[in-house]
Amino acid sequence: MAEEKRPVAQTDADPESSAESLPIIEEKYADETLKLIQEHGDSFGPLTPEAEKKLKRKLYRWVVLLVLIVNLMLFVDKATLSYSSLLGIFEETGIDNDQYNNLNTIFYTAYLVAQWPGHYLMQRLPFGKFVGGTIFVWSVLIFLHCTASNYGGLIALRFFLGATESILVPAMEITLGMFFTREEQSTLQPIFWITCMGCGIPAGFIAYGLLFTHGSILPWKFFMIITGGLTFLLSIYCWFLYPSNPAQAPFLTLEEKVQTTRRVHESNRGSIEQKQFKKSQFLETIRDPVSWLFALQSFTIMISNNLAYQQNLLYLGIGVSNLGSTLVGVASGGFSVAMCIVAAILLHRFPNKNAYWASWWCIPSVVGGIVSIALPWSNSIGILAGIILAGATFGISYIIALGWTTSSATGYTKKLTRNVMFMVGYGIANIISPQIWRERDAPRYYSAWIVQIVISWIGTPVILLVIRFILAKRNAERRKWIAEQEALGHPGEGYIEELDGNSGEMVVRKVDIALLDLTDLQNKYFIYPL
Repeated sequence: MAEEKRPVAQTDADPESSAESLPIIEEKYADETLKLIQEHGDSFGPLTPEAEKKLKRKLYRWVVLLVLIVNLMLFVDKATLSYSSLLGIFEETGIDNDQYNNLNTIFYTAYLVAQWPGHYLMQRLPFGKFVGGTIFVWSVLIFLHCTASNYGGLIALRFFLGATESILVPAMEITLGMFFTREEQSTLQPIFWITCMGCGIPAGFIAYGLLFTHGSILPWKFFMIITGGLTFLLSIYCWFLYPSNPAQAPFLTLEEKVQTTRRVHESNRGSIEQKQFKKSQFLETIRDPVSWLFALQSFTIMISNNLAYQQNLLYLGIGVSNLGSTLVGVASGGFSVAMCIVAAILLHRFPNKNAYWASWWCIPSVVGGIVSIALPWSNSIGILAGIILAGATFGISYIIALGWTTSSATGYTKKLTRNVMFMVGYGIANIISPQIWRERDAPRYYSAWIVQIVISWIGTPVILLVIRFILAKRNAERRKWIAEQEALGHPGEGYIEELDGNSGEMVVRKVDIALLDLTDLQNKYFIYPL
C-alpha cells in the first residue's frame, strides 16, 4: 500500500533486528502524537502511582466533564421535539401524531446521510475546532425552530439538525479513546451515558416550569430558546478548549501530554489520531465480519429507540396530565441515572465482560415490555411502571456496545469506518422505529412492543455474544503468537521512514508499534477487549 515503504537507511535501530520482519511506514502515515514522543518522550520518566492518580483526576475534570456536558445538551436538544409535544407545538404548527413520527424519521434520515461526510471532515479538519463549530451550527438550528409555523418548516429544520448532530457521539467516543486506557473507557461508558439517560431531569423541570407561562408565545418556543442559548454558550467554550488529541490539549502541561499519550499507547497498542485516509484500512473494515456484526446489533437495539420519543404521549394515553408527564419524565430520568451508576460500578468491578453486561441490561427492558402489554388497561400504575422500566436500561447496552466497537479496532481510518457502519445501523433503525408506532394501534401499540422485545432486547444480546466468541478466538491465537515472539526477543516495534533534518536523507527509526497506526488485524500484539 502507499503507506508502506522499505528503508533506505537505518538509525536508532538495533543491528541485530531484521527490518524485513518489522512494519515500515512513512512518517505522514504515523500517529499524530509521534513528534511529541520523539522530541520529548525521553525527557520524562515513568509515572509514579501518585502522579498517575493526579493526572487521571485532571483528565476527569477537563475531558470527562466537558464530554458529559456536550452529551447532556445533545440529548436535551434531541428531546426538544418530544417535550414540545406537551408545550403546544401540535396546536401551533397543526401537525398530527403521524407527522410527529415522520419528523423523527426525517431527523434520522439526515443522521444516516451525514455519517460518511461527517467522519471524513472529522479526520481531515482540526478535531477540536470541528467539534466546536458543529455545536455552534446545531445551536443556531435549535433557535431557528422558533420560526417554524407548519409541518414543512419543521421538516427542513429536523433534517439539518439530524445531519449536524450525527457526528457528535462518535466524536466524543473517539475523545475518550484518546485520553483514557481501554479499562478506563469501559468504566466510563455508563458514566458518559448518564447524561443521555438523565437528560429528562433538566429538560423535564424546564418544561414543567414553562407550562405555567401564559402569553401570546407558546411555551415550546421558549423551550427552544433556552436550550439553544445554552448550546450556543457551550459552542464558544468548545471552540477554544475542546482537545484535538493529548499532544494538543491546551489544559495539559508538556509532561502531562507525554504521560497521557504513553498511557493510552501502552494500554491500547494502537494509534490515537491520524489525519490521512487509508484505503487499505477502509477495505479491511468492510471485509471484517466483526464490523458488520457491530453494525447489525446497532440496528437491532435502536429499533426500540423511538420509545423515548413516545413516552410522553404514552403517559398522556394512560391518563397522566401534561404537568404530570413532565414530572414522570424527571422520575424516569432519575431511575435511568441510578442504573447507569450501578452499571459503571459493575463494569469496574468485573471488567472485560462487555457482551455479558450489555446482555444483562436488556433484561429489565424485556420485563418492562411484557408488563406494558400484559397488564389490563385499567392498571395504569402498573403500565406506567412497565413503560419506565422498558425505557430505562437498554441504552446502557447500546453505549457499552458503542464503546466496544471503537476499542476493539485499531488504525484510525478503520475506527472511523467502523463508527460509520455502526451509526448507519443506528440511523436506519431510527428511520424505521417511529413507523412501528402507528396511530391506529393506539393506545396499547401491541405490535410495537413485540418488535422491541424480540428484535431489540432479545436479538441484540445474541449478536453481542457471537462477537465475543469471535474476538476470544482471535485473542487465544494472538497470545500464543506473542509468546513465541517474546521468546525470540521481538517486543513489538516497527519503523518510521522520515527525512533527517541534519543530513537531508531519508532514514528509518525504530518506534513502538502503537505509533504506526496499524489496524487490529495488522498488529497482532493488539489484544481485543471482551
